[in-house]
Amino acid sequence: MTDRKIRVGVVGVMRGMSFARSAEAAGMELVALCDVWEDKLTEAGEKFGVTTYTDYDKFLTHEMDAVILANYFHEHVPFAVKAMDAGFHVMSECAACGTLGEGVELVCAVERTGRIYMFAENCAYFVYNQEMRRLYRQGVIGKFLYGECEYVHPDPAEVKLARSVGWNHWRNWIPATYYCTHSIAPVMYITDTWPVQVNAFIVPYDYDDPTQTMSTSRHDTAAVIMMKMDNGAIVKSLHGALRGHQLCTRIHGNKGLMESLRVMNTNMLRLHRATFDKDRSEPVERIYLPDFPEHHQDATQTGHGGADFFTNFHFAEAIRTGRQPYLDVYRGVQMSIVGILAYKSALKGGVPVDVPDFRKDEDRKKFEADNWSPDPALAGQGQPKPSILGDIQPSEEAKTFARKVWGRQGWTE
Repeated sequence: MTDRKIRVGVVGVMRGMSFARSAEAAGMELVALCDVWEDKLTEAGEKFGVTTYTDYDKFLTHEMDAVILANYFHEHVPFAVKAMDAGFHVMSECAACGTLGEGVELVCAVERTGRIYMFAENCAYFVYNQEMRRLYRQGVIGKFLYGECEYVHPDPAEVKLARSVGWNHWRNWIPATYYCTHSIAPVMYITDTWPVQVNAFIVPYDYDDPTQTMSTSRHDTAAVIMMKMDNGAIVKSLHGALRGHQLCTRIHGNKGLMESLRVMNTNMLRLHRATFDKDRSEPVERIYLPDFPEHHQDATQTGHGGADFFTNFHFAEAIRTGRQPYLDVYRGVQMSIVGILAYKSALKGGVPVDVPDFRKDEDRKKFEADNWSPDPALAGQGQPKPSILGDIQPSEEAKTFARKVWGRQGWTE
């Protein structure tokens, strides 16, 4: 491909606006938007001066090179496959897939079409995670032994309702383990390791917490996932709606420790090396604020602390070079199915569950028809409920409050 800007269309005018705003800095040109929310779509189209579509099939007839999917969590695979079959490269938000069967389908579609696929997991690109990747690759902390990663994101009920409009919006029913890639991706990115086994435990729905009882969510509070990685390391992932907003990463090696700070400036990094592991001239501990290793000025002008720039940038670079990005379909699917298998583990009391590797034909064949999911659209015999407590239903008071919040956004039943 030449140095001309890559023409890109974005699906989803809520979360997708961050991708739209940072497209130009990454060498892409926004040419089209697609969403079924017509008022928001019209507003976004006028802001960016681009063509808009409410019909995805018509959107795919637009003259462009690539599609960015920022639509619903559980709907990425059918949109991605259709786009790749139509000849477009695809970058998809998390999760990469909603079921194991979809994971197989997505991997096969990328291989069949030869299109570039990038998993848009922005948390891997936070400045401290990029610095830890650099240090790890230099061997500063030695062999990876243990890691911790957290994505804890509480909100009041009104905020939850405002971004989960409708009774069966995905945010209302995905189990506590499912939204796991924000915590898992940084560890995989830093250490280049791969989850091979998981077990999980869930903090149940809290009937004494108004942020839950006054919302319409039917899932649990939080989840802890333990993972065994392919090099033997152990990782603990914590994510959910516990009090105390936190995004952090901690990596223990056999020659040192590095972690993002939990207080003050949380973009800062702590590097610790014991006296018996270091040279005399090297400090035992260093705490500092790193720069992005490249494109620091461009990145700091974009969302999520600059991380949104790098998803666009690496997607564009992959298209230009014809080489799949680091966060390719295999890694995207692998970390996404961890959340699904972790829920199976939690429902069985935390038993270990092996994670299949969809780079292997034998593993694909085992799971190509697996549609196990709490998605209400797939409800039926053998399908799980969103909570380990069973079928939680919002109270009449919560329903009334939801209708009020949703009504302000133009929603009607």
